Amino acid sequence: MTGVLELSILVLAIIAAVILYKVLKTAKSMVINAVIGLVILVLANFVLDLKIAYTPIVIVICAIGGTVGALLVIVLHYLGLAFC
Repeated sequence: MTGVLELSILVLAIIAAVILYKVLKTAKSMVINAVIGLVILVLANFVLDLKIAYTPIVIVICAIGGTVGALLVIVLHYLGLAFC
């Protein structure tokens, strides 16, 4: 009986380790994407002198959208539709 319990705990530990690895791997790529998006916005703001204000909405869009979010904010600013 003890062997079955130990084997069950081992299998559960392996499953938990695999799930934790996948979650951390996804979180790592999300953080990298968010940082890249924010860096793109800061560089574009500095180099192109866009004067986009760093409001909480802009930061959230860049953090969630990453590169695409930063480009969206820049395009909307250029078109005069938002973030002016």
